[in-house]
Amino acid sequence: MSPTAGRVLSARNAVALSFALNGFAFASWISRIPETRSRLDLDNGGLGLLLLCLSVGSLLAMPSAGALVNRFGAAGVVRVGTTLDALGLLGITLGAGVLESVWVTGAGLFVYGMGTGVWDVAMNVEGADVERRLGRTIMPRFHAAFSFGTVIGAGVGALAVLVEVPLSAHLVGVAILIMAGSLATLPNFLPVEAPVEDALPSVTTAGAWLEPRTLLIGMMVLALALTEGTANDWLALALQDGYGVERWLGVLGFACFVVAMTGGRLVGPVLLDRFGRVAVLWATMLAAEVGVLLIVFGGTAALVVPGIALWGFGASLGFPVGMSAAADDPVHAAARVSVVSTIGYTAFLAGPPLLGFVADQVGTLDALLVVAVLLVPAALVVPAAREQRA
Repeated sequence: MSPTAGRVLSARNAVALSFALNGFAFASWISRIPETRSRLDLDNGGLGLLLLCLSVGSLLAMPSAGALVNRFGAAGVVRVGTTLDALGLLGITLGAGVLESVWVTGAGLFVYGMGTGVWDVAMNVEGADVERRLGRTIMPRFHAAFSFGTVIGAGVGALAVLVEVPLSAHLVGVAILIMAGSLATLPNFLPVEAPVEDALPSVTTAGAWLEPRTLLIGMMVLALALTEGTANDWLALALQDGYGVERWLGVLGFACFVVAMTGGRLVGPVLLDRFGRVAVLWATMLAAEVGVLLIVFGGTAALVVPGIALWGFGASLGFPVGMSAAADDPVHAAARVSVVSTIGYTAFLAGPPLLGFVADQVGTLDALLVVAVLLVPAALVVPAAREQRA
């Protein structure tokens, strides 16, 4: 039996909160990175290796998430992911806040990364199911909820640092909050439906890695995830190094990017339902391309600031639309979302070292041109994300 309209709306709200909690937890940890570096007496290279533990945990866990969703349902996997996240935060607290041990902190980050990986796949699968049942595009707004969660988490983290709340008290509080929030909302996820006897079996994750359409969507998401991740890691520094602005102006430039990206995710569903995925993705990718070029070659605030806004708007829809496209067929959604998520998050892992190497050769500002170059082949595979229905 299909769930009622009210049940679907309750699931929509629960998924949005799950995205927000995920973003809140991530930004909360990010806000304590400077203190962690200081407590563990790490240089930037050592800190980079430590942060790699989180990325490796995510990338190792994501490929199995699809099979877990098929077996236990999205709510069950989100519960596991939230629990691992909470345990990871407690491990980080013990390692950085109590023992001041790099190894214990790294283990905590690895567990946290595993939790975030499976949580991300499961909530995207659930979000795609809700989107299908609503009959209209809503996935970008779920990702906007993640963005709002990061803003709140960063704000609370900054306040905690300002008033000198201990790292251990802060992260333990976050762990308790995300566990309580998930336990309260997961019962509102859509019920797991029994498979129809005559239905085709769902594709395995290994099988999804061999599907041309899934891989093309993954290639598109990789480029657009790198487009977003590059701004996260390098935009503020590029403005400082390339234009000699004060640090606070560089941070303000990044804030403009985040605002533009969040705005794009809020208005994106209207555009997608009106014009379709292919046209909107091409338009947003063109906006990102023009935006990067204006930042690198603009030379004045009158061109660089609009460039930042165009880049943020252009980066807003790639990941959420990629998730929707991978989940078009509900029978195979979990495995395909797992594959596309893994490919996309690889960009976050590989992007910073790649841009760092390029920046050493050509300068931080000119290194942003890597994004402009990668967007060209990515635009060629956008038709793979065209709407399909099972």
